Order: sequence, then structure tokens, then C-alpha cells
Amino acid sequence: MIDQLFGFLSYYVPEIISIILMTTLLVAEAAVKDDQAPRLKIHIFTQIVLGVVLMTLFMNLDEKPLHIFHNAVTIDPFSTLVKIIMTLGTMGAIFLSHSSKDIYPNLKSEFSLMAVGVLIGGMLLASANNMLTLYLGIETLSILSYVLSSLKRDDSTSTEAGMKYALYGGLSAGIALFGMSHLYGVFGSIQFVDMITRVQGLQGLNLAIVMISFVMFFVGIGYKISLFPFHMWTPDVYQGSPIPVTSFFAIVPKMAGLAALVRVSFVFFSEGSALSVSWIGLVLVIAAMTMTVGNVTAIGQTSVKRLLAFSSIGHVGMMILGVVVMNEAGVQAILFYGLVYLFMTLIAFYVTSHLSDMYGTDSYDVFRGLIYKHPVMAIIMASVLFSLAGMPPFSGFIAKFNIFSVVIQKKHYGIALVAAINSVIGLYYYMKLAKTMIFSKPQGDELVLGFSGLNQTVIILLFIPVLFLGVFWDSAMSLAGNASIFIK
Repeated sequence: MIDQLFGFLSYYVPEIISIILMTTLLVAEAAVKDDQAPRLKIHIFTQIVLGVVLMTLFMNLDEKPLHIFHNAVTIDPFSTLVKIIMTLGTMGAIFLSHSSKDIYPNLKSEFSLMAVGVLIGGMLLASANNMLTLYLGIETLSILSYVLSSLKRDDSTSTEAGMKYALYGGLSAGIALFGMSHLYGVFGSIQFVDMITRVQGLQGLNLAIVMISFVMFFVGIGYKISLFPFHMWTPDVYQGSPIPVTSFFAIVPKMAGLAALVRVSFVFFSEGSALSVSWIGLVLVIAAMTMTVGNVTAIGQTSVKRLLAFSSIGHVGMMILGVVVMNEAGVQAILFYGLVYLFMTLIAFYVTSHLSDMYGTDSYDVFRGLIYKHPVMAIIMASVLFSLAGMPPFSGFIAKFNIFSVVIQKKHYGIALVAAINSVIGLYYYMKLAKTMIFSKPQGDELVLGFSGLNQTVIILLFIPVLFLGVFWDSAMSLAGNASIFIK
């Protein structure tokens, strides 16, 4: 038994390193004084250790898929690739937090500490193979997220954001747990492997109870990834949170919740399941409403943070279309979209953060005439907006093309049309911001101090995948193509 435990732990190295890092950061933060020199060392140390986590995750891609810890956790290429995206998102948000004025200097280490904690919860959620592990992942991720959203304790907007996040999160988690308890009552087990074998034998009332219970579970996951109608918290929380926190929320919790939704869908609702038609119908309706509400509401926004919040809702609606096809091509499309979305989102929030630090607001006005002050940054930001809209030759076009391709292959022509219309709507508000940067005159000649040589270098490095994954996308697609979901 001991040998088996240590054998399992060898597959769980990235999570173990992350837990050790979080514990170390907790001790370091308690011991550090108010001066900034130790916090810079903590920041560098955090990035180095997360780099080690990233390396171990890439090494795990070559391992054979398996269930560990009595089938509670699954290690497979799908979960590993999702963890890679979440780790990169965490590293990007922590880097932004160090230079951002939106987080108080004495709280920068605390941000790193809690971001790593959310990452651990996301890793657990991505690999969850039973209902208990899944719920623990949701709660680990959520509780620390509530604290992160109210990190600016002297700002009433941030405090309100944390309160709304906690209230909505507690309600949705309770509904999800209620649904899970009914699933246990019907199946007599919390293990996915045991539950799969009993789904086919369900009839009548039990079948109806199971479907209603899964809808309750869907509430919990839908809340985490901002699906309609559980998206109400997103714009207020995004606007009230510090910008590094907002960029973090746009990537890590969303990818974790999306991974859980994909795994549950493939386990219980694959072709031939008694519940597949109902589940696919539900996801199609939710995807259509999510895309439409996100993109249409983004049109009238004057705050760029709120615009990116509604934009992220639209992108999630697009990504979950990969779920309805119920095959590996859909998983491949979701993962490629998630990877591209990671780099586009980080760049958009990096530029917004530096302008917000300079002018004290994130309105459209601070982007006015950016090309006259920082031509390279303006061109990169405009290119990212084109990519978010799905315009060639950028990677966002390939990401959307893959989603459209798998949906049309399954003959879901109606939802493909809805997605196409929403892409046109998205193009309008993205181009509106790009027009402000390029064709409007600047309000002053002062340079934005946040665009230091280091920050510009990082933004350029992040832009390289946005550009080249739109042209040389075969390698990334082949990597995502190996991301099979291990069920039995």
C-alpha cells in the first residue's frame, strides 16, 4: 500500500510542488518586513518554482493515462494540457501584479500566495474523477478567489466585488452540492467509473432525477465559467477587482471549470447515453445565449475592463461548443482555443493595466491616440483585438475556425450561424477600441511610464504565439490532438 501511494505521488509532482510553494509563500509573507527588497525575491522565487511546475507538466504529457488515489484523480493528456494553460496564466498574472499599481505593495506577495492556491484548486478540478474531488476543487478555487477579488481593501468597489462574488458563489456551490447529493442517492457511488456503468440501466423517475441533478451541477460549473444565466457577477467583479486579479480570473478559473464540464460531459453524456440528447440540447441553448448576451452587452461599455469581461463571456460561449460534438476533435478545438485565449487575454490586460496605472481609469479615453505615444504597443494591442475578433492571419481566427469546423461536421448548422453572427458583433466593439487607439488624437504628449523596456519585451514575447499560432498552428494542434480524455 505504501509503495503504491508513493507510486501515485510520482504522477502528482506538479501539484505537490505547487502546495510546497504555497506553504513557503505563506511562511515568507509572515516573516517579511514592509520593505520591498524581500518581496522582489519572493516574486522571483515564485516565478522560478512555477517554471519548474510547468516543466514537470510537460514531462507528464508522455506518461500513460491512469487513475490514482483510488480513482479519485485522473492523470491524462487532457488534464495535463489544461494545467499547463492555467500555470502559464498564473505566471502571467503574477508578473503583472509586480508592476501594477492596482495592487498595494504590501499585498503583492499575498496575491502570489492566493493565486497559487487557486491554481492548486484548478489542477484538482481538471483531474477530478469523482464528485467529492470535483467539489473540493471548486471550493478550493472559489474561496481564495473571493479574497482576491476584494484585495483592494480600501476601495469600496473592490469590497463590493468580493461580496457579490462570495454571495453568488456560495449560492451556486450549494445548488451544485444539492445536485451531487441526489446523484449519490441514485447511483450509490461518487466514483465516475462506477456511475458510468449504472447510467444505462436508469429508467423513468430515476432518469428524470439524474438529469435534474446534473442541471444543478451545471449551475456550479456555469457560475465559475460565466455561462448565461450565471454570468451576472462577472462584469462587476472584473471591474471592482485589481487588474492583475481580473486577468487571472479571465484565465485560470475559467479553464478549470471548462475542464470539469468537458470531463463530465464525456463521461456521462457521450453518444449512446440515455441523457446525451437532453444534455447536448441544454449546452447548445446555453452556448447561444452566453455568446449573444456577452457580445451584445459589450457594445455599450465605456470601461475596457467591463468590455473584456463581457468579451470573455462571449468567448466561453464559443469554447463550450466544442463540448457538444462529444469527440476528441472537440477537445482539441477547446484546448487550442484556450491556449490562444491565454496569450490574447494577458496582452489585453497588460496594456490596460499600464494605461490605467498612468491615468487612474480604464476608460476608452486613455487609449486615445496610443499609436502616437507607443506605436509598437498600439500595433500589438490592435492586432490582439483583431485576433479576439477572429480575423486572419492571427491565431484567434484558427481557434474560431476549429470550433466552427467541428460543429458543422456534426451538422449543428443553427448554432454555427449564431456563432458567426456573434463574431461579427464582436468585430464591431473590438474595432471601436482599435479605432480609438489609431485614429483618435492623444490628449497629451506624456509617455506611459508602465511601458518600461522589460514590460514591452514581455508583451512582445506574449504576442509571438498570437501571431505565429495563426500561421504555424500545426504543432500546437498536434499537441492538443493527443489530449484524449481517460475514462475507464
